[in-house]
Amino acid sequence: MCELYCKQDTLTLRGKHIGPSCKVFFAEDPIKIMRAQGQYMFDEKGKRYLDCINNVAHVGHCHPEVVKAAAKQMEILNTNSRFLHDNIVEYAKRLTATLPQKLSVCYFTNSGSEANDLALRLARQFRGHQDVITLDHAYHGHLSSLMEISPYKFQKGKDVKKEFVHVAPAPDTYRGKYREDHEDAVTAYADEVKKIIEDAHSRGRKIAAFIAESMQSCGGQIIPPAGYFQKVAEHVHRAGGVFIADEVQVGFGRVGRHFWSFQMHGEDFIPDIVTMGKPMGNGHPMSCVVTTKEIAEAFSSSGIEYFNTFGGNPVSCAVGLAVLDVIENENLQENAVKVGKYLTELLDEQKAKHPLIGDIRGVGLFIGIDLVKDHEKRTPATAEAQYIIYKMKEKGVLLSADGPHRNVLKIKPPMCFTEENARFMVSHLDGILTVLEVTETKSGHVISENTVCRTKVPKEVYMELPNHSTTESTENHSRNRNGVCSDQHTLLIKRLKT
Repeated sequence: MCELYCKQDTLTLRGKHIGPSCKVFFAEDPIKIMRAQGQYMFDEKGKRYLDCINNVAHVGHCHPEVVKAAAKQMEILNTNSRFLHDNIVEYAKRLTATLPQKLSVCYFTNSGSEANDLALRLARQFRGHQDVITLDHAYHGHLSSLMEISPYKFQKGKDVKKEFVHVAPAPDTYRGKYREDHEDAVTAYADEVKKIIEDAHSRGRKIAAFIAESMQSCGGQIIPPAGYFQKVAEHVHRAGGVFIADEVQVGFGRVGRHFWSFQMHGEDFIPDIVTMGKPMGNGHPMSCVVTTKEIAEAFSSSGIEYFNTFGGNPVSCAVGLAVLDVIENENLQENAVKVGKYLTELLDEQKAKHPLIGDIRGVGLFIGIDLVKDHEKRTPATAEAQYIIYKMKEKGVLLSADGPHRNVLKIKPPMCFTEENARFMVSHLDGILTVLEVTETKSGHVISENTVCRTKVPKEVYMELPNHSTTESTENHSRNRNGVCSDQHTLLIKRLKT
């Protein structure tokens, strides 16, 4: 019998290590999810979890209308887009109707990575330029071409930044280079891009594109300040490059008042290329690149046709149409405005109550909680963040932490998230933070040894905690639970990625 399972970073088959081809949430104490519905997921024991992190199941896990649309079309036909079919035409019309008029040409793909890779090809073909400007801590996909422009990835590995890649500071006004007290942080951040362009030109290099997530997710739930994208676009266009807005994680109404996150910056800002994925198919693999006729024609003139076997197939387009229908029929944008505002208000109350919360930022159902050890210094509370997500999991709430210091709790749930869900989540967060603060008062540091040993958290989190000695490790070995408090001599190899 073949036994296959995924544990932490290692996939094992009949006792043989195959390699880190699988990565699970909560690696030290993973969850086996058996089914999901709406904003809830259920494990093999039937325990229900409130999903606060799944921006893929955009309109809710296993939405019946989406499932029905996929099954109905699958029973009739599924083929590639070399054949004419009404679904692809109808979907392209519905999709472009949500975008500014000049964004009118669609290329259908299967994933956000494929979409961003194609966007780079379009940008480089447009005027024959090569270089790309990206933001620090950005993540744009797992293909080689995208790893090269994703500091979130290449800065953690052994890869050296390529000569054609230029990294601009993330426009983070809370802990970035220019903060909220700067006299003009917008211009200062945009001028960083201008300097990069001038330096590149001085070395004979030419800018093909500036690429940015409309709101940085992996970078720590960063909301670019108003006016930043406009100023950057001016500099990039003057250099002959194009502006690529990556909406893979934040599109399709997540911000509430707008269908696309880049639209928060006003009608005078229109990207040259928009990429989308994740929520587009509510879990079905589909994505898209939308651009202008001018850029599309330049791409076609290269003589290298673009074709994607599964991109834009009848089933995918039927799924995509169903997702658009649900967003509209269930007023999910309005829900994002209403529930997002309510959740932010609840979290602001927690910020006033708990010193661990340094900043609450977000729009609609895209919110970040920046945890700090010191408000003035804004010292990242990394270990505390990891501890909290494990404790929240015990309470039946799924959260994740990200950002450069992995200290930002990320909230990006399915769009059917309710005010009741918000209260449930914040109530448990309040309780956990209260316990941490009581522990800090008694012991002099935030997370005590005993607290950790009673909780399933990653060894790397435990190792980061203060005042923990080898002697303590030996004495508490008998209280080891799931390997949490044992083997303090083990070196940290990898940080938890959730």
